Order: sequence, then C-alpha cells, then structure tokens
Amino acid sequence: MQDKLSDFLKTAYEHGKVKELKEAFEEYPVKEEYHKGKIENVLRENSESYNFYEIGDIVFVREYSYPDGEVGNNHFFVIIDQDNTAVPIENFGMLVSSNLNKLKFQTNKLLKKDQTNNLDKDSLVKTDVIYKIPSEQIIFKIGIVSYEKIEEYRKSFYDNLKNKTTE
Repeated sequence: MQDKLSDFLKTAYEHGKVKELKEAFEEYPVKEEYHKGKIENVLRENSESYNFYEIGDIVFVREYSYPDGEVGNNHFFVIIDQDNTAVPIENFGMLVSSNLNKLKFQTNKLLKKDQTNNLDKDSLVKTDVIYKIPSEQIIFKIGIVSYEKIEEYRKSFYDNLKNKTTE
C-alpha cells in the first residue's frame, strides 16, 4: 500500500517521521493547552462533524481509549496529507498547540487565529513530525488553513530533513 502514498508521505516514512498519535500527547501535554482537553472549551456552533476530512482541515482529535475504558486527552491537528488507499481513509496531521513558548523551536510555525481557522488563540504548528490520525479519532472540525499554509508546513518539514542530513 505504501507505494500509492504521496511523495510527501513516502519521504516522511523513509525518515521515520510518521508517529503514532499518542506520541503527540506525550510531547505536547494537553494540560499545557488553553482548552485543557475539554471539548466544551472549544465547541461552538460552527464546529462541524464529518465522516470525511480534507487536507487543510483543523480537527479536534481524541488520543485513544485506555484499556480501562477511560478516554484519553484531546488536541488540535491540521491535516497535512491522507492515505486514500486505506478504507477508512487514514489522515496524517501536524500538531497545533497554543503553547507559544515552544515557538523557540525552528520547526514550529506561528498560526495566527482568524475567521477561517476558528482558533481562539494564536497557536503554532509543529512541522517536524507527522502523526497518523485514524478518522474515528477525530471528534470534529473547527476550521481550515489555506493551501499556501499547508505548503509552508511541508516545506518546513523538508527543510528540517535536509538540515538533519547535513549535520
């Protein structure tokens, strides 16, 4: 199946930069986000629930269910690519965080809140890792980012890979 992936995803897999969703929650704990992982802190009338999401959508994602049945934390991601060969579609995203202290890292890019992305606060997009997001883990869509922003995030991802290989 991986032979049908986009060049972007193939590159990410080749460099070991596609991670499981739970790793995003370990590195960027939800308790450090303004919403604290609570749906009611971000849910608004224009939040939309779909069975299909598109590249550029900002989505609210649940981590996973623990063996004891407890639901894990919630976080924002921007969908950066998709694997359309799998059914259901598997989404690949970059983490969106309101913890602007982490902008000091070169791979984190500022995403200013606006009427299109529907963020409540200026945030950052972590562009050095891609996370696999099963569709059933997406709770709802809150907004979108432009194709230009998606290309900026992909370029940052590639630039980071180049810098790692020249070090």
